[in-house]
Amino acid sequence: VDIVALKTMKMRGQAFVIFKELGSSTNALRQLQGFPFYGKPMHIQYAKTDSDIISEMRGTFADKEKRKEKKKAKTLEQSANAPNKKVIQGATQNSASAPGTTPQNQVPDNPPNYILFLNNLPEETNEMMLSMLFNQFPGFKEVRLVPGRQDIAFVEFENENQAGAARDALQGFKITPSHAMKITYAKK
Repeated sequence: VDIVALKTMKMRGQAFVIFKELGSSTNALRQLQGFPFYGKPMHIQYAKTDSDIISEMRGTFADKEKRKEKKKAKTLEQSANAPNKKVIQGATQNSASAPGTTPQNQVPDNPPNYILFLNNLPEETNEMMLSMLFNQFPGFKEVRLVPGRQDIAFVEFENENQAGAARDALQGFKITPSHAMKITYAKK
C-alpha cells in the first residue's frame, strides 16, 4: 500500500512497508529476512502499531492529538495511584523469589521502577528490535537507546508491576546466541 522512510538521524536506515493484508507482510518478512541490501543483511520486524492508512481502512483511526491526550491522562491517573502499588509490588517481589531459580536469572537489582535497564546487548541491537520484543507486554511505552553505547538501553512501562512482568519474562533472553540480555530496574 505504501512505503514510509523518514530522513531523521534517529530513523536512518529504517523504513516501514505497509501491506494491505497480514499474509502478504508475513510472506515478505519470511522471504526477505537477512536478504543483503546495500551489502548489509536486512532485519525485518512487524511494526508495533498499525499505520494510519491501515487504521483508516479498519475504521479504528484516532488522530494523533487525541491519542496523545488519552496517553497523558492515563499517565497522570497512574502516577496518582503509584504510591499504593509500590507496597504491593514489594510484597509480591519477596514472595516470588522461588528457591528453584537458576543463578543465571539472578541479577543484582535496584528497587522496583517503571523503567528497565538492559545491558549485554549485541552491537546490532536497534530501537525497533527491542520495541518488538517488549511491546508484547501490557503497559509498554517506549525504548530509549543510549547514543554511543550499543550494549545498553532503557525500556519504559506505565507502572512498576508491568515492568516487573516484562523483566521476569525476558531475563536472560538471547538476542543472539552469544548475548543473553540482563535486565534490572533502572536507578531512580
